[in-house]
Amino acid sequence: MGKYYCLGPLTRRYFSTNPSSVSVSEVKLTAEFTSLCSKGLLIPAFNIFSSHIWSNPSLFSHLLQSCISQNSMSLGKQLHSVIITSGCSSDKFISNHLLNLYSKCGQFDAAITLFGVMPRKNIMSCNILINGYFRNGDWESARKVFDEMPERNIATWNAMVAGLIQFEFNEEGLGLFSRMHELGFLPDQFALGSVLRGCAGLRALVAGRQIHGYVRKCGFEFDLVVVSSLAHMYMKCGSLGEGERLITAMPSQNVVAWNTLLAGRAQNGYPEEVFVQYNIMKVAGFRPDKITFMSVISSCSELATLGQGQQIHTEVIKAGASSTLSVISSLISMYSRCGCLEDSLKVFLECKNGDVVCWSSMIAAYGFHGQGLEAIDLFNQMEQQEKLEANDITFLSLLYACSHCGLKEEGSEFFDLMVEKYGVKPRIEHYTCMVDLLGRYGSLEEAEALIRSMPVKADVIIWKTLLSACKIHKKAEMARRIAEEVFRLDPWDPVPYVLLSNIHASDKRWDDVSDVRKAMRERKLKKEPGVSWLELKNQIHQFCMGDKSHPKSADIDSFLRELTSEMKKRGYVPDIDSVLHDMDVEDKEYDLVHHSEKLAIAFGLLYTSVGTPIRVIKNLRVCSDCHVAIKYMSEISNREIIVRDCSRFHHFKNGRCSCGDYW
Repeated sequence: MGKYYCLGPLTRRYFSTNPSSVSVSEVKLTAEFTSLCSKGLLIPAFNIFSSHIWSNPSLFSHLLQSCISQNSMSLGKQLHSVIITSGCSSDKFISNHLLNLYSKCGQFDAAITLFGVMPRKNIMSCNILINGYFRNGDWESARKVFDEMPERNIATWNAMVAGLIQFEFNEEGLGLFSRMHELGFLPDQFALGSVLRGCAGLRALVAGRQIHGYVRKCGFEFDLVVVSSLAHMYMKCGSLGEGERLITAMPSQNVVAWNTLLAGRAQNGYPEEVFVQYNIMKVAGFRPDKITFMSVISSCSELATLGQGQQIHTEVIKAGASSTLSVISSLISMYSRCGCLEDSLKVFLECKNGDVVCWSSMIAAYGFHGQGLEAIDLFNQMEQQEKLEANDITFLSLLYACSHCGLKEEGSEFFDLMVEKYGVKPRIEHYTCMVDLLGRYGSLEEAEALIRSMPVKADVIIWKTLLSACKIHKKAEMARRIAEEVFRLDPWDPVPYVLLSNIHASDKRWDDVSDVRKAMRERKLKKEPGVSWLELKNQIHQFCMGDKSHPKSADIDSFLRELTSEMKKRGYVPDIDSVLHDMDVEDKEYDLVHHSEKLAIAFGLLYTSVGTPIRVIKNLRVCSDCHVAIKYMSEISNREIIVRDCSRFHHFKNGRCSCGDYW
């Protein structure tokens, strides 16, 4: 309805209120009229059946509904004028359809005004307004309307439960659901789907099981929507097997069920299996949608499988999903996490009218690759030119970017801006980024003071972040104190023991190292082994320190000896102090040469084409010796070597690293 259309004059005939006067011909006319409206042929419907509309003003509802489906506010306003002049505006049924029109067609302020002047309102009027408030992000006003209603129906309760859970007020949503049940309202499948999403958001497995029992009693155990929501809840709560059993037991499956299965595996740390299920889904004849692609793309990000990611990108384009903003954001993140910042930027620049999620994804990509100043420039462009309002994720990305580039002052300013200008309440993740920023910069006392003064409860992660900073800056005494905080919260986490042991080892305090390792043995805790991997011809090659299991192990070992010899000629000196074990120098050098990232890089140099970048992923932080060694490797091989460790990317080229030795 791009052009301006005008409705013809409405000829006034008569207004019959007698049901017995409805003839067979009138029923036929009504059927023809509603058929035209359902097809979007609003102008012909109005002009041909104007006298029939006057005899039955309730037919205005079909015209108004057609305006909504066509998103035609101009015709809707003309109809509103006709309704007023015809004297039907006081009819509750027609007024509610007008209210729905303004609410759904982007003129919610007009809907609020209309609601205020409606002479007769009913439950439906309030329900429309509640849904409108939720659509416009104003959950507080929606709650106010709900609280002031003298009477509510099942649709009212469903709207409030779904709306609150949509805004992640999961506990409040579950509380309303409980009240609704106590008052005798029987939830439908959509209400059950909403409350199960709330359980998933809270990881409330016990409550979810109770809802599951209720689902069985109500006979919804074979409803696709409810079963998919149940499976999603179990998977989000860590019970992947229970969720999968529900899906496989369904008599028939749809794309939603497959998407639930894919998302569950991706979220529970099985990215490789996502690709297997994705291929089975396609063979079964189901066409992937945007939700499917988001799960598969996130698995490519997790594994950093660039080849597979590029294939999925091609499938996204063929499926017509390349303009979907959520998919675009996933692609930006995927290319970034695969080490291809240029491709992330290309996807971002090709996106027209990107939302705050797209911009935040690109800011995060810059931060992940150590380009903090570029991240800040992009934020300024988003704020000043695009007039987009930053959210909590945007600021999380900015703080992360500042942390990994040593931009302490800028990071502190963004934290204040977030609170004071944007009114964003800092979450524990924001405080953790600030502690990381201060800790890396060397302001450890300031970081500890922030933890002890912040209004949210400190978790294990924020204390481990500070403990890691103690290791970087060799603050042994402070490390012991911070480690106690971690042990108090989670005595079964091996990470603080390993960090504390390494801090003692760097000070040559072998007795203290022995004590820490003894405590680990007593608790049967094991250090996570360092693992590195890279993709070659769509196959993942994985390496552990000293690994001899790879089929090309002998070739890799021989090549590393030659490469290390050439590195030493150019000035490389193995950093034996970074080997935190009490052993002789020769054994320490052997350990250093066979770190997992060096094995992976050597394999890449041997078996990839000359001139192509080497992309390696490591699950732990790159050690100082490997960081120096890889600089020499990049210079000798004349290759770009891109390494993603547990926190960021390092781009090694011509003997230099993009991090500037700040990581």
